[in-house]
Amino acid sequence: MSFDLETTDRLLTTTRAVRKRLDLTRPVPPQVVLDCIRLSQQAPTGSNSPGWRWMVVTDPDKRLALAELYRKAGAEYLSQGKKQAEASGHLQTARVLDSANYLVEHLHEVPVHVIPCLKGKLPDGVPSAMAAGFFGSVFPAIWSFQLALRSRGLGTVITTLHLAFADEAAKILEIPSDVTQCALLPVAYTIGDEFKQAERRPPEHITYWNTWKSPLGTE
Repeated sequence: MSFDLETTDRLLTTTRAVRKRLDLTRPVPPQVVLDCIRLSQQAPTGSNSPGWRWMVVTDPDKRLALAELYRKAGAEYLSQGKKQAEASGHLQTARVLDSANYLVEHLHEVPVHVIPCLKGKLPDGVPSAMAAGFFGSVFPAIWSFQLALRSRGLGTVITTLHLAFADEAAKILEIPSDVTQCALLPVAYTIGDEFKQAERRPPEHITYWNTWKSPLGTE
């Protein structure tokens, strides 16, 4: 099987974290969300045992309640982070935090909130390898979900701030106690369809071969 590499590479390199360009006025058909979840189900998962569950929130009151938890967790943190970034001259970081602050103020307006979940709970103090395996089993599906959205003209961003109040979110959404929330993705059509590639370091500068030593001596 061959793929159109130009189209595939464009999808992979322009699926950005979208906040300010989420269209807050255009409804998202439920079938589109289900189609993207269906595609995400083909992602690989640990032990071939997909414990994924997807909570889709469209009710305005529940979206508002989730947004209030998000604001409680992140408003001050993001605001202070932006000020510090500006003061230290890290303008790109400041722009990202400005975008994150925008989402704090408008999350309740985003037409769909999607919370990817996993069946089961990690006990306190588990080894890092176990935690990595647990959460690592869902993030390939989350990324596939994001790619599927992008290919259909929608955007999103992975957020985790509301997890500071996951128990409260669980009560709002009646999520069982044996289910772990992993993130919250605000989903909407995007304003415009063109997204630029991000500026990143060349792979030669961050890739090591056989030993922890950069081939270009840049580390």
